[in-house]
Amino acid sequence: MANTYTVAQVNSYIKNMFAQDFFLQRVYVKGEVSNCKYHTSGHIYFTLKDESGTLSCVMFAGKRKGLKFRLAEGQKVIAGGSIEIFERDGKYQMYASEITLDGAGELYLKFEALKRELAEMGMFADEYKQPISEYNKTIGIVTASTGAAVRDIIQIAQRRNPFVNLILYPAQVQGVGAKESIVKGIQMLDEYGVDVIIVGRGGGSIEDLWAFNEECVARAIFECSTPVISAVGHETDITIADYVADLRAPTPSAAAELAVFEVRDFLKKIEVYQERLRDGLNAQITYKKQQYENYQVRLRLLSPENKVKEKQMMLLNLERRMEDAMKLSIEHYRHRLQLYIEKLHGLSPAGKLNQGYAFVAKEGKTVKSIADVEKQDMITISVMDGTIHAKVEETEKINRK
Repeated sequence: MANTYTVAQVNSYIKNMFAQDFFLQRVYVKGEVSNCKYHTSGHIYFTLKDESGTLSCVMFAGKRKGLKFRLAEGQKVIAGGSIEIFERDGKYQMYASEITLDGAGELYLKFEALKRELAEMGMFADEYKQPISEYNKTIGIVTASTGAAVRDIIQIAQRRNPFVNLILYPAQVQGVGAKESIVKGIQMLDEYGVDVIIVGRGGGSIEDLWAFNEECVARAIFECSTPVISAVGHETDITIADYVADLRAPTPSAAAELAVFEVRDFLKKIEVYQERLRDGLNAQITYKKQQYENYQVRLRLLSPENKVKEKQMMLLNLERRMEDAMKLSIEHYRHRLQLYIEKLHGLSPAGKLNQGYAFVAKEGKTVKSIADVEKQDMITISVMDGTIHAKVEETEKINRK
């Protein structure tokens, strides 16, 4: 067949046509930003749209130096760059080299106005944020019953803790009636008494996520007595619900990670606590045993029986000391008595008589001088072995000079 070409040849031909078109090499396009994604590589992918159509755009990381603001959903901008064919897919897109604001889009203005109003009312204040419990047993979910968000939450919850209870309120998260559905879901789960509520959906354009920018939804979250985790869109998507919620999760998957505790880590903690408890109890038991033994010793020492024994021992010691003192005293006095005896022996009349001396008496009175007797007086002379009765015949005075 004549004039048959490959897909690559056709795409290459069209790419060359775009490259040769001077108009397409330097063009400025005005539109509203939608589907804005900041890639981890640093590239920005977004769509420009107006009432009639859309244009896919990309700004490479190397061109972002000239971007003076953060690109966000709903902004009206003017993007300058070239329009080229992505040869592999056969699709054309704009490669933006510069972007300037062309006034905020209607939704963006509405978003900023409500954000300022609610902030002034204090609905974003930290003092109103409720803490998220670490160990939640029942988790409420307000999201669509179909879609990636609920699947991701269920999958991660079952992986982390298969024992947790998940209660889904199948809310409408986009289009007419979405805000009312979300509000009702929050209120019903709050009344039911779950431990925490996850409110969110998967990613989308600012129009797709707009239900979470409604004031009634913000007030329902603020007035909810149950802690609320917002999980709307992707990490770069920010809604009013994120500001008023007790905790913002960048994605529904991250919300599940925050709400559902890891049961394996919990069991490991229990094992650690059990081991600490055992060690603590063993230490207490050892300490109490030592205390008990010390008390037993003190009780024995302080018991009446021991006191009696102690007094008995003291009495015995005193008795021994008294006996020793008495023996020592007796020995001392015995020695002194012996000395006195020896002295008495020297002074005893009997002793004198035993040495040849005699005791002379007259009528019971000692005769000390010749003047005590007269001739013919009867006297008694006591000697060692008896008494001699005699009569005085004569006296003779002896001069001792």
